Amino acid sequence: MTTIIIKSFNRPYYLERCIQSLYQMARGDYEVLILDDGTPEKYLLKITAKFPSIQIKKSNQFQNKNLAIAENIQYGKSIDGFKIPTDLWFDNVKNASEYVLVIEDDVWFTEHIDLNTITKEMGTNKIVLTKLGWLGNHRYDEFCEIAKLSDSLTKVIPKNLFTSNKWGMNLFMYNKFKFFTILYKLGLVDNFTKRKYWALNSILMGLYHREYWLAIWEDAKNEVDEKQQLRNAAAYYHKHKKIVFARTNKEILKTTFKSSATGSYHEYGNEFDVNRMNYVINEAWYNDEFNSMENYPKDFSDAYIKHFLDKENHPDAQYDDWYQWAEKFRKQYRDLGAEVDN
Repeated sequence: MTTIIIKSFNRPYYLERCIQSLYQMARGDYEVLILDDGTPEKYLLKITAKFPSIQIKKSNQFQNKNLAIAENIQYGKSIDGFKIPTDLWFDNVKNASEYVLVIEDDVWFTEHIDLNTITKEMGTNKIVLTKLGWLGNHRYDEFCEIAKLSDSLTKVIPKNLFTSNKWGMNLFMYNKFKFFTILYKLGLVDNFTKRKYWALNSILMGLYHREYWLAIWEDAKNEVDEKQQLRNAAAYYHKHKKIVFARTNKEILKTTFKSSATGSYHEYGNEFDVNRMNYVINEAWYNDEFNSMENYPKDFSDAYIKHFLDKENHPDAQYDDWYQWAEKFRKQYRDLGAEVDN
């Protein structure tokens, strides 16, 4: 049995796509658990009606986030997207199966996967993380040992990666006592060095050995600190040198670059309000007007989004403003080597 955990917040139209694609593409023994941080109750009731076998657990700040969403729509108050329910995630991964797939609501399956086969191979090969998606980015493969393990999996082991205990990785990741600066001046690291550590972690699309996920997130306190996660991952790798990292031979998962859970993470200086956009589409979805599988396996088409934004015609969610916002969002990831036009 594999536990599939979906972290969710206020985008039921993507959450339904995620679940529908999972049921279409995943085989094997699995259970699905949604960990929700404040999606309005009526949307969750609709999800439950559509998928009665799925369990939904709510964060401690669920009611406060519900209120924040309502105040955003009514008064334009901002939603604080940086306070995240790490305790909810941690407790449920701790009680999950030995191998746990941790994804988010704006991720969907595009290829078939047999979870029984993958988890069995992970156990045989001492794999602690299998990436099911990587945004088509192979930029750092040259810094890794790449070897096909089976018809399902490819081993991806970083080469010449500095690792140490947590104290030493603190010096490196946070430049304590100018440690990273000294290495930089000696020509031992460069501006891209820290990105190589993402071979050890996956934010959205990772099938983990439970112990490894818990080690990465053990210090998280209601926020995402990527340096902290990479520090913990490198320290774990330093201690357990025989562990293996892998990815599926085909990319199984995709994500969106056309939406965000809140405006807190992606603000680009224009007049577009992604929270208002989500409200517009959430309501259309709730009223059975918005098809969560439109244009699948690709993301929703621009023309489809335009239809709903134009119909609502809200000054804070105009199509042209949305398109400019989405292009800036995509550019950030294009510049890192990701394929974003799915």
